[in-house]
Amino acid sequence: MEILSRDYGTIEIDESSIIEFDAGIIGFEEFRHFALLDDGKNQSPFRCLQSIEDCDLAFILLDPFCVKPDYEFTIDEEIAGLLTFDGNGEILIYAIVVIPEDVKMMSLNLKAPVIINPETKKGMQHIVDKADYNVRHYVFDEIERAKKMGLYKGQTAV
Repeated sequence: MEILSRDYGTIEIDESSIIEFDAGIIGFEEFRHFALLDDGKNQSPFRCLQSIEDCDLAFILLDPFCVKPDYEFTIDEEIAGLLTFDGNGEILIYAIVVIPEDVKMMSLNLKAPVIINPETKKGMQHIVDKADYNVRHYVFDEIERAKKMGLYKGQTAV
C-alpha cells in the first residue's frame, strides 16, 4: 500500500506492517494507525513513526538504551495485555525525540516511551511511574552521564 509521508514523500509499505495504537499517542489520540519506518538498512538507532491517517503527523523515535543504557521500567500484566504480549518474543521500546534547530539540545521523552509488539502489531505509549524520568532528557547530557558511569558503549550514531 502507498502512503504519503511528510518527510519521505510517497512510500510503499506492507499493509500487514501497520501498527495499531488503540489509545493513540498522547495528544494525538484520534490517530491510531502508524508505520514504523527506518533507513532501510536498520543501521540507525532512529526510526520514524508515521501516521497512516495524517501524512503530516510523524514522530522521530530513538532506542533509549543507546543513550541511557540503564533505562528501565516494568511491563506489567496490564501493559502486556494491551499489547497482546504473552512474555515470549520481542518488545520494541522507543523514546520520542525532539530535534530542535540546535541539535545539541536534542531531547528524548523517557517518561512516556512508545512500546510496540512487532508480532501482533500492537503499540502504545506508556507513562512510566518513576520520578527520575521526565519528558525532556537531553541526549548529549545523557551520553556524557553514561560515559562517566562506564555504561556507554558507543551504541548510537548521534
